[in-house]
Amino acid sequence: MTIKERMDKALEMAGQTKGAEISQGAIKSTPALFKKFFPGEKAIVITDHFVWTAAGEAVYNIMNAEGIECEKFVIPDKSFHAEWKYVEMVEEVLKNSNAIAIAVGSGVINDLCKLASHRLGKRYICIASAASADGYSTSGAAIVKDGSKQTFFCPAPLVIIGDSEILRNAPARLTVAGYADLAAKIPAGGEWMIADLFGTEPIIPDAWHAIHDMLPELLADAQAIADRTHKAVENLFAGLTMAGVAAQIANSTRPLSCADHLYSHILDMTHHTFEGRMVLHGFQVSVGTLTMCAFFDQLLKEDLTKLDVDACVAAWPTKEQEIARATELFKNFPVPELGPTEIAKKWQSPEEIRRQLNLVKSVWPEFSEKLRKQVYSFDKMYNLFKTAGAPVDPTQIGVSRQTWRDNTHLVQLMRFRINLFDLAKRAQIFDKLVDGVFGKGGVLEA
Repeated sequence: MTIKERMDKALEMAGQTKGAEISQGAIKSTPALFKKFFPGEKAIVITDHFVWTAAGEAVYNIMNAEGIECEKFVIPDKSFHAEWKYVEMVEEVLKNSNAIAIAVGSGVINDLCKLASHRLGKRYICIASAASADGYSTSGAAIVKDGSKQTFFCPAPLVIIGDSEILRNAPARLTVAGYADLAAKIPAGGEWMIADLFGTEPIIPDAWHAIHDMLPELLADAQAIADRTHKAVENLFAGLTMAGVAAQIANSTRPLSCADHLYSHILDMTHHTFEGRMVLHGFQVSVGTLTMCAFFDQLLKEDLTKLDVDACVAAWPTKEQEIARATELFKNFPVPELGPTEIAKKWQSPEEIRRQLNLVKSVWPEFSEKLRKQVYSFDKMYNLFKTAGAPVDPTQIGVSRQTWRDNTHLVQLMRFRINLFDLAKRAQIFDKLVDGVFGKGGVLEA
């Protein structure tokens, strides 16, 4: 099955996105797709100063040449972020024009149009300017409101367009960041398998197959990503789009990420900068992904058929102890209540821990083999990232290895979702795995 055939099949199951065109010259399909999904409506191209020159003006001209009434709105500020005032700005423009938004730009433009359109009860079209992340096709918009970054529910675009000529001319670092964001689905898939085994978040086959069946093929040629060939960039954007579609099918972000992204969230929430600017999401995730591959390498050295389940259950902390531990670890964090709140949701009774560990013990030979087939070794992922040009060490994004090691303790606590570290905590091997990755001789020796 070709990537396009997989895309078409997944879109039939997607709850929100119903049309996609990813190819060289794809923007030429914008009028036909607009007429199909928004018959009789007016359009308005919404973009920024940089993307107007790179793609927005071309879309505007194509739409008008095809007889579709189309306006334009270029965000007046040369530099801006996904902040609430810009949501209100775009919403006002859409309200006054009574038009359907065609968001031409990056994830920021997409999120602004996504939320503004939703608040007016409208859908929209997204034309991506870079293959930089999976957020184009996911529901929800990450917007800074009242000083904190929040995710607001809103449906994904009805139509997504990716023109490889535009995508490959985006800054190279954005394409590499997208490659790393796509690769994160490899260890995240392994952690979903652990959650599925525990019964907390069962794998949804349609969502799993939508992304994982083609993921190895999409990641295989890292040199083509570095070279930004048309086909490589097309396939990368298709993979990122499919990841978002998988999340639509699952009605959950579980297919997209796990602990790898939590390392990134810590940097975002602490307003980390390097060399005077924020670090690209995909670059943060690159290091998080490699870290989790290293942790899987350590986990898969363990023979969990020899678990002393009684000893593990006896050592299992109470909910109050876990909340106290999280409170201490997060006391200087920008959102100190995050750890205690999330671990309170995630904590499970000693009886449930016993059930989970007995299950792990009984299936470990087969299950560990499945994990090894799913998750790339550290060396394999390192070589792919090195070839593509992605960061392979926390120091390359301005974080010391020791700080990255310390953040691992926060990662285990800061999300209700089960991850590898939760299995390690249950099996009383968490400290051993941390030492294996960050201790003397570890691949990230601190």
